[in-house]
Amino acid sequence: MSKRNVVDSLGDKCPVPVVKAKKALDQAAPGDVVEVHVDNEIAVQNLMKLAGSMQCGCSRTQVGEKHFVVEITAGERDGEPEEDSPETVFSCAPVPENTTDPGYVVVVSSDLMGTGEEALGKILLKGFLYAVSQLDSLPKAIVFYNRGIMVTTEGSESVEDLKAMEARGVEIYSCGTCLDYYGRKELLKVGQVTNMYTIAELMTAAGRVVKP
Repeated sequence: MSKRNVVDSLGDKCPVPVVKAKKALDQAAPGDVVEVHVDNEIAVQNLMKLAGSMQCGCSRTQVGEKHFVVEITAGERDGEPEEDSPETVFSCAPVPENTTDPGYVVVVSSDLMGTGEEALGKILLKGFLYAVSQLDSLPKAIVFYNRGIMVTTEGSESVEDLKAMEARGVEIYSCGTCLDYYGRKELLKVGQVTNMYTIAELMTAAGRVVKP
């Protein structure tokens, strides 16, 4: 008998709705329904993409001005909506896993993501690092240099996410020269101090280098 799991993600910012839904789907049996409640159209679109990538049936309804319900059915493929349903079902095949991938390294050179408003840049970087911490495939290492070291030192809102990744085997490195330059060496809260030679080694040996 199929089960229904209701996920309340009203008020959650990206990428939290997708992370919550994926966790629920990872624990669901074929035919189980994960019902996700969100308050914006972007979250709806992201959830539908998640459903497609996991070969799940997906439907959406709007139940209020800022209240959407996305139903994702685990294990469904190319499902069809009921004849009396106004909803649309989405499905697509996942990207095959590359078993020869040597891994990747994330490099962070700023305490902002992108250019523009500083407050938005900090929100985006925090969201990015949280999203990375929730991936099935974690990076081999995350390297922080220049103003990126602000993210690993006192006052950063990403320290706990970084500590969680470190506990799962991700190496967290902060440039020693950069810590000294900004006077924050004694304020390091996660990971270890490194040098430019090690940073160069990590980046050149990685299968991919990801820079937010």
